[in-house]
Amino acid sequence: MNLDDLTQRIQQQEDIEAIKRLKAHYCLHVDTGEPDKVADLFVEQAVWDGGVVGRYEGREAIRTFMRNLPQMLSFALHYVMNPLIEVQGDRATGQWYLLEPCTMVKDNQAVWGTARYEDQCVKVNGEWKFQQVKLIPVFWTPFDQGWVKKRSVLG
Repeated sequence: MNLDDLTQRIQQQEDIEAIKRLKAHYCLHVDTGEPDKVADLFVEQAVWDGGVVGRYEGREAIRTFMRNLPQMLSFALHYVMNPLIEVQGDRATGQWYLLEPCTMVKDNQAVWGTARYEDQCVKVNGEWKFQQVKLIPVFWTPFDQGWVKKRSVLG
């Protein structure tokens, strides 16, 4: 292995770690209700696509959605895991599984949520940002019923 190969491999590992931190900050700021900090993690023309939860185009639309999220969820705690991150220069994709205990405002209902995140990221001025975050729900089920009895409380 030559020095150029080693340099490239180190850069790729640093990029992967930076993308993991980007996702960790996203989870933290969504859970702590900091819409401005969430929006700052996205490029200006980004997309947040939650399917039945809604699609928001542009950083300001994402900020507004995050600001209004407490009207739907009064509590949420993101656990993201099993990252699959592919870096190609200044672009990257990431896939994560989500496990999320949360409380739906409607009926003050405790819910287990699971989904898959599919992210597209770009490196801007040396910093990784989200270009698109796509949430693909698997189930959102009442805590007391479980996914066998009631698979979804969304929609």
